Amino acid sequence: MTSALPELERLRSSIDNMDAILLHTLAERFKLTQQVGVLKAKNDMPPADKAREARQIERLRQLADESGLDPAFAEKFLNFIVAEVIRHHEKIRGDQS
Repeated sequence: MTSALPELERLRSSIDNMDAILLHTLAERFKLTQQVGVLKAKNDMPPADKAREARQIERLRQLADESGLDPAFAEKFLNFIVAEVIRHHEKIRGDQS
């Protein structure tokens, strides 16, 4: 059992690094979507774009499948992110009023 501990710690350290990468990547993504939100608000465009969301879902489902991930998980993940983006866009629109 104790001989497995160094390997366990190595794996957990790698997981921690991947978690940090995911969070930093999401932060960068949200910076871009904030800019989109400002642009939409200034041009009186709706916060949500259902056609774009559908294309993105299909794209991420395909990428997930190619990567050995469950496409349903990728769709849930994107839906979670899009809901947060729309919330930000609605807030930006309210702040612009």
